[in-house]
Amino acid sequence: MIMRNSELIMVVLLLAVLSLCKTNSLACNEREKHALLQFKQSLTDPANRLSSWSLTEDCCGWVGVLCDNVSGRVFELHLGNPEDSGKSTLIGKLRLALLELEHPNFLNLSLNDFKGTPIPIFLGSMSSLTYLNLWGASFGGLVPHQLGNLSSLRQLYLGGNPGLYVDNFSWITLLSSLESLDLGWIDLHRDIHCNNMPNWLFNLSNLLVLDLSDNSLVGQIPSTISNLHNLNYLNLSVNMLIGRIPESLGQLKHLRILSIFSNFLCGPVISYQLGNLSFLSYLDLHKNKLNGPIPSQLGNLSSLSYLYLHGNELNGTLPRNLGLLSNLVALHIGNNSIEGTISEVNIAKLSKLKYLDMHLTSVVFNILFSIANNSLAGQISSFSCQKMNERSKLRILDLSNNALSGELGHCLMRWQSLTHLNLGSNNLSSEIPESIGSLFSLKAMHLHNNSFSGGIPLSLNNCTVLGLADFAENKLTGNIPSRIGERTHLMVIRLRSNELFGDIPQQICRLSSLIILDLANNRLSGSIPRCLNNISAMATVPSAIDDKFSTLQFSIYLEYQRDYLGYREDLILVVTGRKSKYTSILPLVRIVDLSCNNLSGGIPIEILSLFGLQSLNLSQNHLMGRIPEKIRGMKYLESLDLSNNHLSGEIPQSITNLTFLCYLDLSYNNLSGRIPSSTQLQSFNALDVMGNPELCGAPLLKNCAENEVPQGDENVEGSERSWFYIGAAAGFIVGFWGVCGALLCTRAWRRAYFNFLDMFVMSKGLQPGRKGGKRWWRILRKTCPGSSTYFNGMGKDLYSSVFNLATLLFPVVS
Repeated sequence: MIMRNSELIMVVLLLAVLSLCKTNSLACNEREKHALLQFKQSLTDPANRLSSWSLTEDCCGWVGVLCDNVSGRVFELHLGNPEDSGKSTLIGKLRLALLELEHPNFLNLSLNDFKGTPIPIFLGSMSSLTYLNLWGASFGGLVPHQLGNLSSLRQLYLGGNPGLYVDNFSWITLLSSLESLDLGWIDLHRDIHCNNMPNWLFNLSNLLVLDLSDNSLVGQIPSTISNLHNLNYLNLSVNMLIGRIPESLGQLKHLRILSIFSNFLCGPVISYQLGNLSFLSYLDLHKNKLNGPIPSQLGNLSSLSYLYLHGNELNGTLPRNLGLLSNLVALHIGNNSIEGTISEVNIAKLSKLKYLDMHLTSVVFNILFSIANNSLAGQISSFSCQKMNERSKLRILDLSNNALSGELGHCLMRWQSLTHLNLGSNNLSSEIPESIGSLFSLKAMHLHNNSFSGGIPLSLNNCTVLGLADFAENKLTGNIPSRIGERTHLMVIRLRSNELFGDIPQQICRLSSLIILDLANNRLSGSIPRCLNNISAMATVPSAIDDKFSTLQFSIYLEYQRDYLGYREDLILVVTGRKSKYTSILPLVRIVDLSCNNLSGGIPIEILSLFGLQSLNLSQNHLMGRIPEKIRGMKYLESLDLSNNHLSGEIPQSITNLTFLCYLDLSYNNLSGRIPSSTQLQSFNALDVMGNPELCGAPLLKNCAENEVPQGDENVEGSERSWFYIGAAAGFIVGFWGVCGALLCTRAWRRAYFNFLDMFVMSKGLQPGRKGGKRWWRILRKTCPGSSTYFNGMGKDLYSSVFNLATLLFPVVS
């Protein structure tokens, strides 16, 4: 026990000592603290970034200051502008006081404003520096040779200061440990050795980053560049380099970023060695004079994300295996002499592509071009207005779910072979041009979820085989064109969430192939057309194979792939109050959605003849009247929404026949009476029928009166009882007069019948004198009370008794 207590005391003491040591080690050196305060006095700090720099605070806790944990000395200054904006820029000049920092190894002053003052010579005396970043800090004048004394320097960033110049750059070779060198935008032209790329530069074998952009370098890229075998970043752009790209560049196997744009390089793009750059993610060779074809080896660069080859003299065809670059984000090959055909194979795996530029080329799109769901940005005109020729065979263009913007313009009329166009879910604006009607072969058009304005172009009437028109979720105004009824191939009309007004045109009833009619969330008025029952496709049960809708699908066999290339239409539809995507089962869907408009009148009985309908939404209108009893015929109805109208009367009992119904909303109407009883209806939520004060019964908590019987039940039961009585009376009359009428009308039949009865009575011992006969005759006397005297006079003599009875019963005809 004593041993354990002593061990615990030792641990506590040790922690206390360590805590004191840590506290003392982080105490700021007073001399360095005053040096930093002097430096602060030479700066203007509009954003008050250095507010923590005060005498009362420990300088090791100041913003941008890091101290050594042991010595407490300042060893890092992080004073770069974090926002790259003028608001937080430090303005002033460097002070000699910084030399009071004994062992600084990190100094970052980037993106501040030192007003064109020269880089202080004293920085060359801070020999412990391993990191010096003066990028974009507005220094000017001569780069001091004394920086060559910083033998421990590993990273040097002097770029972004166009006022700096170098007269003799040989001192850079003294920085043998250098790993990053950024001299971009510096004037190296005053150094007579730096007109060309100096060979001594390539002795810095430890370099990982080299930026010599915008340095006015001339001549060729030396083959000795391969000596920089550790390079992962090389930027030689915006110079005056000439000649070919050296094959030795392909030996820089660690290269990730290669930028040599805006030079005068000629010859082909390096090909054989280029395939070795397996880590290359960024390649920018645009605005040179490169010629020849794009090498197919580019397709082997699986890490490539950005490829810029535009503005050269490249020719030939686009390599097919470029479509294998699954990480490609940007592809710019415009303004070249590239030709040939682009098909789905060329872009098969470009799922991350956001930027595509092929303008001023002779590329022909073949069959199908889809780069949907890629956040592709830029003006739509840069794509649609690129140079085309008569050989274009593009039939399917899918640019949906991107970030394309601008106007459609009139360039689409060049794409005469298009059958499917999907520009949905972009940022396109302005009016839909009338020239879109020149796409005579168009079968499906998706322009949904954009910002198109104006009216629906009348020129669409020229698209004679159009089967799908999706203009939903835009800002379209005006009336629905009455000529829409002339496009008898239309199977889908989706105009929801626009600003359309006026009546629903009667001509829409001519569209016998229509399976989806979605006009919801507009300002349509008037009554629901009574002719909707003419839409025969909705009046029949959908089959698994819909030959009509199959015309909107696309499939072609590719010989070189030995496989089928297919394209399948899909739609986002609102059913049961939720948005759902329909693809494979889309041909089987039957929907009418006229909700959220200003429609009035009653629910036309004709619409209930659409027996194949699966979803009917007439909610949020001004409909009046009763729910028609004929609704029982819509046996395939799965969703019915009549909420937020002025419907009255009782819920028809026939609604219980809708056995497929899984969504029902009758809320906020003027319905009354008992809710029809069925397991299905009572399973719905009370919210589905709320807002009808006169309704009662489950699922509502309001009970109906005990003697209250739904009118529908009374009608049914009363009708059945009436027909029972009518049938019974008719049967009695026919049966009775069928027998008695024959006896009355035919004397011979009558005599024979009663002679038979006479023999039957005698054979059974039913004479009046016998025991059993007394009872039988007593019943007969009660049945015919007027003949009691006759019966009493008969005594026991049964002579002609039955015959005489017949004479009594039928005195006229006997």
